[in-house]
Amino acid sequence: MLQITMELEILGSGTSHGVPVVGCTCPVCTSQNPKDNRMRTSALIRLDDGKACIIDVGPEFRIQALRAGITTLEAAFITHSHADHLHGLDDLRIFTRKHPLPIWAERSCLRDIKSRFSYAFHKTPKGGGKPHFRLCPVSVREKRIPVCDPAIITVAGANFQPVPVFHGSLMIFGWRIGDTAYITDCNRIPNYSFRLLAGVKNLVIGGLRLREHSTHFSFPQAVAAIDRIGVENAWFTHICHDFSHEQIQSWLRENAPGKKIEPAYDGLRITIQGTT
Repeated sequence: MLQITMELEILGSGTSHGVPVVGCTCPVCTSQNPKDNRMRTSALIRLDDGKACIIDVGPEFRIQALRAGITTLEAAFITHSHADHLHGLDDLRIFTRKHPLPIWAERSCLRDIKSRFSYAFHKTPKGGGKPHFRLCPVSVREKRIPVCDPAIITVAGANFQPVPVFHGSLMIFGWRIGDTAYITDCNRIPNYSFRLLAGVKNLVIGGLRLREHSTHFSFPQAVAAIDRIGVENAWFTHICHDFSHEQIQSWLRENAPGKKIEPAYDGLRITIQGTT
């Protein structure tokens, strides 16, 4: 095995509305701190030799891609099919000119893609600028016992481990790459997935707000998950407009003293150590 160094960049750290929220004049939505400007949740994985993969493709993908300087993509990994994680998919067509782009997701998510982006899968005359995708299922054999097939997906020499978690009653995927895991839109991690997260050093995890929510971790619940996984560094993502970046930092200093937990922000870069 060879050790490789990669990078995860947070393209968006906001919840489904994004921050600022349309029509809202609260202190966070009108903040001048750029770290309070949170696009819809997405992450870029920079691999070797300029190659890259994307986790989730939200409505602001074009803006995010221009800001991050994305010029190539090897694959897209989708956590689930909610609009804020999927509805920028058409903007991937620039990366599908030479060959179809692999899209890895759970089977029901792939069905949603074929339904919502049906034009991409119909035979049409040349031209028209439609994207070309290769849908790659990450299987779930039983209702509440996910079985990942394949267990590890290798793209451009990097290994991507699907991590089943629950978003309310919906089973979705987090993704582990080397010593780093990315889990968003989650309110429960099953025991078998904690085993998949053993040895993770860096964790990006959904932390919506302080108040509890039926399908997302609150700040205290996210801290509890971070403690159980036992990571060295952690960041909240999928953050709403209840708290500013500085207010979350203050809450963490008071309620998680001595722990290396921070709110993520758009443009944050995290170094990944992995093997190939």
